[in-house]
Amino acid sequence: QAQLVESGGGSVQAGGSLTLACGASSFSPSIMGWFRQAPGQEREFVSAIWLIDGDRYYADSVQGRFTISKDSSKNAMYLQMNNLKPDDTGVYYCAARVALGSNRYSTPDWYNYWGQGTQVTVAP
Repeated sequence: QAQLVESGGGSVQAGGSLTLACGASSFSPSIMGWFRQAPGQEREFVSAIWLIDGDRYYADSVQGRFTISKDSSKNAMYLQMNNLKPDDTGVYYCAARVALGSNRYSTPDWYNYWGQGTQVTVAP
């Protein structure tokens, strides 16, 4: 069964760090991304990476603090989150797309697969 399995997340103080991981099971994505959703808010793009060439993208709000990386041999990606802020709090979702096409990496509907989500809480 094709699925995304996430790990990581948790609770930290502002300024702390966390690492999220996501692995694809039973399929090989072309691109993988992270989105997050705070209570009462829409799901928003955080970061994405192409597994073929490693091109990566970041939301302005996390640029310079978060680093996305991949292990193509494992169909996996990671999100290192440093200098976390209370505004980073939310449920973080892993997403993946198999087919190539227009590069709408920041659009949730463009992705075919989603993980179950993992909570990240940053205390002031």
